[in-house]
Amino acid sequence: MAWSQTYISPSAAIVRAEGAGGEATALLHNMRVYGTCTLALMATVVFVGVKYVNKLALVFLACVVLSILAIYAGVVKTAFDPPDIPICLLGNRTLSRRSFDVCAKVHATNNGSATTALWSLFCNGSTASISCDQYFAQNNVTEIQGIPGVVSGVLLDNLWSAYADKGVFVEKKGVPSVPVPEESRASGLPYVLTDITTYFTMLVGIYFPSVTGIMAGSNRSGDLKDAQKSIPSGTILAIVTTSFIYLSCIVLFGACIEGVILRDKFGEALQGNLVIGMLAWPSPWVIVIGSFFSTCGAGLQSLTGAPRLLQAIARDGIIPFLQVFGHGKANGEPTWALLLTALICETGILIASLDSVAPILSMFFLMCYMFVNLACALQTLLRTPNWRPRFKYYHWTLSFLGMSLCFALMFICSWYYALCAMLIAGCIYKYIEYRGAEKEWGDGIRGLSLNAARYALLHVEHGPLHTKNWRPQVLVLVNLNAERCVKHPRLLSFTSQLKAGKGLTIVGSVLEGTFLDQHVEARQAEENIRALMGTEKAKGFCQLVVSSSLRDGMSHLIQSAGLGGMKHNTVLMAWPEAWKREDSPFSWKNFVDTVRDTTAAQQALLVAKNVDLFPQNQERFSDGHIDVWWIVHDGGLLMLLPFLLRQHKVWRRCQMRIFTVAQVHDNSIQMKKDLQTFLYHLRISAEVEVVEMVENDISAFTYERTLVMEQRSQMLRQMRLSKTEQEREAQLIHDRNTISHSAVAAKTQAPCALDKVQMTWTKEKLVAEKYRNKDTSVSGFKDLFSLKPEWGSLDQSNVRRMHTAVKLNGVVLDKSQDAQLVLLNMPGPPRNRQGDENYMEFLEVLTEGLNRVLLVRGSGREVVTIYS
Repeated sequence: MAWSQTYISPSAAIVRAEGAGGEATALLHNMRVYGTCTLALMATVVFVGVKYVNKLALVFLACVVLSILAIYAGVVKTAFDPPDIPICLLGNRTLSRRSFDVCAKVHATNNGSATTALWSLFCNGSTASISCDQYFAQNNVTEIQGIPGVVSGVLLDNLWSAYADKGVFVEKKGVPSVPVPEESRASGLPYVLTDITTYFTMLVGIYFPSVTGIMAGSNRSGDLKDAQKSIPSGTILAIVTTSFIYLSCIVLFGACIEGVILRDKFGEALQGNLVIGMLAWPSPWVIVIGSFFSTCGAGLQSLTGAPRLLQAIARDGIIPFLQVFGHGKANGEPTWALLLTALICETGILIASLDSVAPILSMFFLMCYMFVNLACALQTLLRTPNWRPRFKYYHWTLSFLGMSLCFALMFICSWYYALCAMLIAGCIYKYIEYRGAEKEWGDGIRGLSLNAARYALLHVEHGPLHTKNWRPQVLVLVNLNAERCVKHPRLLSFTSQLKAGKGLTIVGSVLEGTFLDQHVEARQAEENIRALMGTEKAKGFCQLVVSSSLRDGMSHLIQSAGLGGMKHNTVLMAWPEAWKREDSPFSWKNFVDTVRDTTAAQQALLVAKNVDLFPQNQERFSDGHIDVWWIVHDGGLLMLLPFLLRQHKVWRRCQMRIFTVAQVHDNSIQMKKDLQTFLYHLRISAEVEVVEMVENDISAFTYERTLVMEQRSQMLRQMRLSKTEQEREAQLIHDRNTISHSAVAAKTQAPCALDKVQMTWTKEKLVAEKYRNKDTSVSGFKDLFSLKPEWGSLDQSNVRRMHTAVKLNGVVLDKSQDAQLVLLNMPGPPRNRQGDENYMEFLEVLTEGLNRVLLVRGSGREVVTIYS
C-alpha cells in the first residue's frame, strides 16, 4: 500500500481544508487539479509528435532508474544505520502525528511537568482531575522506529496477512494494550484508521495495473524499425526486469518497514510523508521526482499507444460511430483518437480514487491479455498456415496457462466487474462480427469452428442412420426464371416450416449451359437464392450446378449434394404445373426421371402441388386440419411430416387426421383400433378414420379421361417419331386394337369379376401381400400405388387405374375438401417408360380439386418406431 501514497505538500495545496474533517476531501480536490494539469501537458506533448515522446522517455527512464537505485541504497543503509523515524503508539494503536509533535502524555518543564498537545486531544483540560478518554487513561504512550532496518527481523512479523475492515484501528501486534468497553470513536481523536476493507483479491486488483504495459511495444509497432525483432526481445526483457524489481522491493519493504506503516495508506503516522522517500538514500526527493516522472512516462506511453490502436479500429470501418476517430494530422498522428483517450483519462482523474479505478482497469487489461493468449493458443492448435511466429521458443500450453490465469484472476479480483467486462466484450465482438461480415476477417473462433466441423464430418457414420437419429435432411430443388430468381418462393417457406427436425437443408438449382459461359450468371443466381433463404429463414446451404441439360443437373445434385455423412435423405420439389402445355412437351419427362433418381438413390421424395398457395412464414392458421391419407406403408414418413409441421407456428393450431382405406371384406373397426394403438405408442396425437370403398362399375367419366390421356400420349409419341417409325407405330396400334377386340369378345363369353386388392398398413397384411401371386389383370388400389406397375401394357389396365384414381380422388375431396394440407402417398413411376405420360395424368386426377397437396414417396426405410 505504500506505493499508493500521494505526496502533496500543504504549502503547494490549491484547495485547502475548511475544517478538521475536510482534509481528505481537500486532498482529493488537489489530486484532481494537479492530475488534470499534468494530463493536459502530456496530451500536448503527444499531439506535437511521437518523436518527442521517445526523447522524453530516455529522461523519464533515467529518473526511474535513479529512484530505484536510491531505494536499494536506502535498504542497504538500514542494515548499519537505520533512519530515525519514530512512530507514536497509544497502547497498540497507531496515532496520527499531524496534530501533535511530542509523543507523550506529559513532558518536563522548569516548574515540573506539563501536559502535551496529545493530552489535550484526549482530555478536556490540563489537570489530573478532569475526564479523559478511557483508553487513553489506561494505556501508555510509546514510540517505536518506523523503519527498524533490514536486519531487525521485522520480516517475520510482516510475513503474514493482516486484513482489516473499514474504519478499524491500525494496531501493532505484540505491544501491550489494556482493552476497554465498546466506545464511540470520536472523529477528532488522532487515531490512524483504515479507509477501506482490505482482502487479498481487492489488493490484487489495486496492484495489478502497476505490472501492465506488456502490450506497449505491440501498440507502437508501426513506429518501430524492426518490430518482429524488437517486440519479443523488448517485451521479455521488460517483464524480467520489472518482475525482479517488483518482487525484490516487496520483500525488502517487508524486511525494513513496520507493518503499521505499510498499512498506513496516507502516511498519517509520518505527518503525510512518503515512507519510501524516507527509506531512500540520499534524499526523499529522489523518490518524489522519480515517482512523478515514472507516472508521466507510463501516461505518455498509454497516450501514444491507445490512440493509434483506436485509430486503426476506426479506419477498419467495423464500428460506424468510431469512424470519425480514424482521421488525424497529415503525418498520420491520431488527433481525434488522442482527444477521446484524454477524455477517458480525465474521467479516471475526476474519480480521484485509485482503489475505485484500479479494479476496472485490471478487468480490461486482464481481458486483453486473456484474448491475446487465447488467439495464440488457437492459432497454434489449429495449425493455421498464416500463423508463422518468428519467436521459436514457444508452446501453446504457455498461452493456455496464461489465459487460464487471466480468467481466474478476473473473478478473483471482482466477479461482478468480470461479468460486466465479459458482457461488454461479448457485445463488441458480436457487433464487430455483424458489421465485419462483408470483410474477410480471419479469427480463431472461425478456425475453431472449421476444425470442429471437420472433426464432426469425419466421425458422422456413413450409410443409413438409426431410426432414433433419422430426421429429414432436405434437398430442395428449385427452378429459376429468366431473371435468375426462384420461381416458387413458397417452396423455401415450406422448407423452413418443415425444419422443426433441425436437419440439413440444401437448396439446389440448375442452370443450362457451360460453366465457362455461365459462371457470372451462376454467381448472381446463388446470391439471389441466398437472399431468399435469408428472407424465408431457411437456414442451410446453397448449391448451384451448371449443366448441359436440366435433367443431368438434377441427377448430379441428387447424387452429389452434401458432404460425407451429412447428405440429404429427402428431396423436395414443386409439381410441374405446365406439364400439359404443348409448347413444353418434355417438362413431365424431367419430373418422372427425377422421381426415378430419388428411388434409385433410396431417398424420400416430397412433391408440393399448388405450392404458390402454401402459407408464408408470417401467416398463421387459427384452425383447420392436416389430413394424411395413408394408403401404403412407407416407413412412417407420412405421419412424421405433419408432426414436424405442427412444431412451427404457422401450423401449430391445426389438428392432424389420418385416413386409411378399407374394402368390404376388411374389419374396419379393428383397423381403426390397431391404428389408434400404433399412434399412441408413437406419441402422436391424431384423429383416426377408416374409409370404406366399394368397387362398382366404371363410369363414363373414367372412360373419357382415359381416352383423352391415351390420345395425348399417342400424339406426343407421334411428334417424336420419324416417318418410318410413324408407319411402324400405326401398324402396332392396329395390331393392338385387334387383340383388344379379341380379348373383349373372350370376356363376353366368360365374364369374371374384378379381383379385390386389399390396401392395408398392418404388418400381417403386408406379409401376406409380399407372398401373393402377381397377376397383370389384378385391379384396385394396389395397381396405382405399386412401386413397379406394368402401366401402358393394355388399354383396359389404364381404364382400371384411372378408375381407381377417380374414385380415390372423390373420397379425398369428400373428406378433405376444407383441409389446410393434404398428404398423399405418391405412386411410383412405371417400369415401361412409354407410360410416363399416363403416370402424370394419373397423378393429376388423383389430386384434382385439392388446394394444397403434398405427395410423399417414402424410401421404404423405417423413420419412426415405437421403441424410440
